[in-house]
Amino acid sequence: MTPLTRRQFTRSALAGAGLLAAPQIVPSRLFGASAPSNRIRLAQIGCGRIALGHDMPAVLHAGLADYVAVCDVDRDRAAGGRAFVEKFHREQGTPLPKIDVVGDYRELVSRPDIDGFVISTPDHWHAEPALAAVMAGKDVYLQKPMTMTHAEGVLLRAAVAKSGRIFQLGSQQRSSQQFRRACELVRSGRLGRLRAVEIGLPIDPTAPDQPEQPVPAGLDYDRWLGPTPFAPYTEQRVHGKVVADRPGWLRHDAYCLGMITGWGAHHYDILHWALDAEASGPLKIEGRADFPTNKIWNVHGAYRVELEYPGAVKVTVADTFPNGLRFIGDEGWIFVSRGSEPTKDPSVPRGRLRPLDASRPELLDPAGLKVELPRSTEHHLNWLEAVRARTAPLVPAPVAHRPNTACIVSWIAMKLGRPLRWDAAAERFVGDPAADALLARPERGAYGAVRLAARLCVA
Repeated sequence: MTPLTRRQFTRSALAGAGLLAAPQIVPSRLFGASAPSNRIRLAQIGCGRIALGHDMPAVLHAGLADYVAVCDVDRDRAAGGRAFVEKFHREQGTPLPKIDVVGDYRELVSRPDIDGFVISTPDHWHAEPALAAVMAGKDVYLQKPMTMTHAEGVLLRAAVAKSGRIFQLGSQQRSSQQFRRACELVRSGRLGRLRAVEIGLPIDPTAPDQPEQPVPAGLDYDRWLGPTPFAPYTEQRVHGKVVADRPGWLRHDAYCLGMITGWGAHHYDILHWALDAEASGPLKIEGRADFPTNKIWNVHGAYRVELEYPGAVKVTVADTFPNGLRFIGDEGWIFVSRGSEPTKDPSVPRGRLRPLDASRPELLDPAGLKVELPRSTEHHLNWLEAVRARTAPLVPAPVAHRPNTACIVSWIAMKLGRPLRWDAAAERFVGDPAADALLARPERGAYGAVRLAARLCVA
């Protein structure tokens, strides 16, 4: 048989998946090692709180890209995405671009005038559009967590490798000076032998279940549910009318695992960076958590997870610690977070931990560092510069997958409430089929990354 060219393979796979709405003419500048010489053309998938409050402003202010399309299953939010871009251009005094508004991301995947996608959807809608985009030859910036399930993460990592696209996960703490410096200090041996790490994450409160409500006009609720089981509509399950408000889906475990991935995706990423564990993971996990009996807001409440990493490093993750990471070694401790954190620790007389703090000031002295890590001033800009240069960004798919896996196996340990052993090389639990069964989820109807990956021949 005559081997398929890369373009022929992509076209055939997308056609089989029903993703080709028009002939796919992919600009040659999107392939190979040469960087695009003109502005990057992007589509935004998901126009909610994180998109309008974080991703879209950062992309626009980076000055390297233009939005040519926005997509959301909520018609009002999609319109709001276009209005946001238009407002930005009016304020900057630049020509208003033509921005297409769609409700189904598949209408955009094969468009030759789109170079990349910024995906800011609920967690259960991360994997499928990201996988479809990279296999269609598009670069992707994906909000954290990388995927809802471990199985999806394996497939998305494989798709990025097969397609050669530039993928960045929105673990933006890597682009913050204090997190980079903390990792450099730990990896340079400033603490002597590293013994333990304490990670503090918040929790989300629950609330009584709302009764079923009519589906709002303009919301494609079936598509919003996507691969998850059908459930009656309530605003509490999805999102409210005020885009800036915290949406309800963050508190339902069909769409989000809770703060163990919500904030955990950020702090576990820094943990792996500091431990130089970007290609590995924990060896043992034990967890417990309070899970509400409510049917809607049912993600975990108070919790404690203990993990063992190579080198006998004990990692404890709990809601009782200050939000951030404390690295503890023979020579003292180093703490890092996004801002000042209150603490009852008697070793902090002022009662607050600074964004970068230590048991002794000299532990933070940058002189004599043995390890210097890649620097970035802004995470979205780092991705766009990587798109131009065709180089790896700070959090490419293989790096993103490992902390995401650690979050997911922590959640599984919390659910099962018993000790687990993890084989980071095989990416399976050791002798525990019941735990392995929680690494994937069934997919409803025609939705889902696993189903799409099978159609696209992603191993």
